[in-house]
Amino acid sequence: MTGWTAPVPSAHEVAAKVNRTDRRRFAAVWAQALMGTSYVPMTSAEVESRLHGYTDRLVDALVGEPFDASPARSVGVDLVGVHFTSAESLARTVELIGGEILDVLRLGDDPVWRGRVAALQAALCSGFVQAARKRTLDEQEAIRQAVLDARDAVELALRTSEARFRAIFSEAAIGIGIADIDGRILEVNSSLARILGRSADDIRRMQVADMVHPADPERTWRLYEELLRGEREQFRVEKQFSRPSGKTVWTELFVSLIRDDDGKPLYQVALIEDVTDRRELQERLRYQAMHDPLTALPNRALFLDRLEAVLRRHGPEDRIALCYMDLDGFKVINDSLGHHVGDDLLVTVAERLAAVVQGDDRLVARMGGDEFVILLQNSSGTEQAVEVADRVLSAIDEPIRIDGHELTVSASIGIVEREVDGQTAAELMRDADVTLYWAKSDGKARWAQFDPERNANEVARLRLAASMPAALERDEFYVDYQPLIGLRDTSVVGVEALVRWGHPDLGRLGPDKFIGLAEETGLIVPLGRWVLRKACEQAKRWQDRFGDEAPFVSVNLAVRQSRDPGLVEDVAEILEQTGLAAHRLQLELTESAIMSTADEPLDKLRALSRMGVRIAIDDFGTGYSNLAYLRHLPVHELKIAGSFMEGLRDAERADPVDARIVGTLVDLAHTLGLTVTAEGVETQAQARRMAEIGCETGQGYLWAKPGNPAAVTDYIASHLE
Repeated sequence: MTGWTAPVPSAHEVAAKVNRTDRRRFAAVWAQALMGTSYVPMTSAEVESRLHGYTDRLVDALVGEPFDASPARSVGVDLVGVHFTSAESLARTVELIGGEILDVLRLGDDPVWRGRVAALQAALCSGFVQAARKRTLDEQEAIRQAVLDARDAVELALRTSEARFRAIFSEAAIGIGIADIDGRILEVNSSLARILGRSADDIRRMQVADMVHPADPERTWRLYEELLRGEREQFRVEKQFSRPSGKTVWTELFVSLIRDDDGKPLYQVALIEDVTDRRELQERLRYQAMHDPLTALPNRALFLDRLEAVLRRHGPEDRIALCYMDLDGFKVINDSLGHHVGDDLLVTVAERLAAVVQGDDRLVARMGGDEFVILLQNSSGTEQAVEVADRVLSAIDEPIRIDGHELTVSASIGIVEREVDGQTAAELMRDADVTLYWAKSDGKARWAQFDPERNANEVARLRLAASMPAALERDEFYVDYQPLIGLRDTSVVGVEALVRWGHPDLGRLGPDKFIGLAEETGLIVPLGRWVLRKACEQAKRWQDRFGDEAPFVSVNLAVRQSRDPGLVEDVAEILEQTGLAAHRLQLELTESAIMSTADEPLDKLRALSRMGVRIAIDDFGTGYSNLAYLRHLPVHELKIAGSFMEGLRDAERADPVDARIVGTLVDLAHTLGLTVTAEGVETQAQARRMAEIGCETGQGYLWAKPGNPAAVTDYIASHLE
């Protein structure tokens, strides 16, 4: 199950809403937000004009179909290109797009738009950071070249002026430090002292080894050792330094080896750039990318990352459990009371989940909409997952007051608990989603556990449903017929057409195995049309052979067929093409199906009746008939459900209640001018009793089981001899 998501409007519809005024207004707000965050050699009017062009690119990408976030990346690059290079410029831009663009452009707070906005934010940040990084690297290269030039000045100090090197070294915005091969720090500039939070004299009293940070990866110092041994000329890493204040500063460190004319290592030169702001921005962006902005819970991406990590690193006996949860009736609350109430409800539910599910080996995440998932690492068994699910259901069941409304919601939970070994994230999520659907279909406000047997049965049903269209094309379906016998003279009055499926792998399948699937998938209409045609073709053969003594053919109509707009035209066309007389066709509808037309036009049934087609109510007595309405229906026959025959099986011990019910139904039918067929007749006692009550015809194993056309033809002929 997934949470409800409104359909995304078409690009044409959205573009019509986003006019030029709205775009210019957003560009003006953007320009106001960026003013003062970076030094930009443009007037405010020029800035606004430039941002208006960027706004057009962002809006066109946002509403475009198919959606493509890449234009936002180029906007991030261009921001750096026009000198909006500070972290504050990027932060305000990201915040403005996330918080304002949908409102200013009047696109609404739809989850799909929110997802697209998030993608634009990520793409813009990616372009900005990469462009800023390239700009910094270019500057570093220029400084490094200057340092190399300065190295020549150091080596030739007796022959050249040291002024140029000192000027570059002292005034550089990037930190520079020089140490000898033994690790003694010889020189540092003011920028390096500022970055490390120490005086230059303090640093000069230190060794390079004193710069080790506890979080340094082993690789950093391995590269350093290789440089000292002359095995590499330089290396670049990200490294943390601890200031005396206790604060950690993140830097990008570039270390080069300086050699003499004979190639012997003399000095090591370190270029250090403070990237703490950039690092913190990246962390904020990562947090935003991995957490739901509404509830602050981990989102789908973070949940799947954690799940994949658990699946990669596990012991041979480790177990895992998922509780996949969906709120019952959330859409009604969201639509009727407003999205702000729905959002507040989700926040409250998230808080309750976080309070109930605690522990380092547990994770609660919002998957989207009103769906949440709970991950239990190191599961101790199904009982633990059930206990968590019960606690969650109890916590959510408590009333929630929002904006003066006291809301009571429930939840459905699908539980999957199993060994970690051999599992994939896709399989676990699929099974959890299926199990959540079971909890919903079983009545909601409950949990359901994954059942492999039930799942296998449902998968088999889905595969069967998927193979039905091709089966119809390959003529795998066929029709058997069961005679309807006159109870007075045992003549063959009619035959009922019963569709079967000759499945190539599963063998013969009765209608109970596939008719329901056909109704669910909509294939019942073409399948029913095919059965009708086959039955009419066979009935015409009987009409040609037996003349006036030929039986009528009775064909079942499913509910969906009876409501098909083309039903009358299909019947008329098939009768005309086959040449079958209309009165030799009977269409059967169940009692519940025909009664459900009470609030719908009866034109189709009346049109069929006027054509001469007989209409029968199948399984009469098992539904909820409106008798006052029944008398106005164009019905010719009632078929009494076989369940009433059971009490009449034995003549000496016939159930008087069943006999009275059947008698009442027959009297009712006769009062309405209808004939009656008794279904499910299996004994002579039942046949005699139904004849005494007044039934005209019977159908059942007493006379014949359903058979193929040839067998039924012989049966009809034998009753005419």
